[in-house]
Amino acid sequence: MENREPLPPFLLAFPGPLRDGLVAAVLAGKKVSTTGLLAEYEAEREELPPVGERLALIDSAGREVAVIELTEVRVLPLGEVDLRHALDEGEGHTTVADWRAAHERFWHSEEMREALGDPEFTVHDGTLVVVERFRVAERL
Repeated sequence: MENREPLPPFLLAFPGPLRDGLVAAVLAGKKVSTTGLLAEYEAEREELPPVGERLALIDSAGREVAVIELTEVRVLPLGEVDLRHALDEGEGHTTVADWRAAHERFWHSEEMREALGDPEFTVHDGTLVVVERFRVAERL
């Protein structure tokens, strides 16, 4: 492997079975989009990543498994997420309602509420989310 500058991490969910499944979907070409909470960026005092940025996809063991390149980054209300985005997340959801229910379970989890520093955090149609599209630029 050639030497390269370290890339910022691209983390999907928390380490464990969910992350493992999401990483596998990315590597298989099934997952080409993801959704995060704008509140998470704010809680971590992170800027939104620019289109074209390359990041290291990290598995549950903390290993870099691929380089992904962001092709689109948008902020929109949760209620505006469309079926194309839900399908492109590659998690097997066939409706926006099914996609949203799964994401709400994750966003309302104790682990996420702890990460946000808000034990009562809940989402609604107006909650701002960050939708990202990406492609695998290199497998490591």
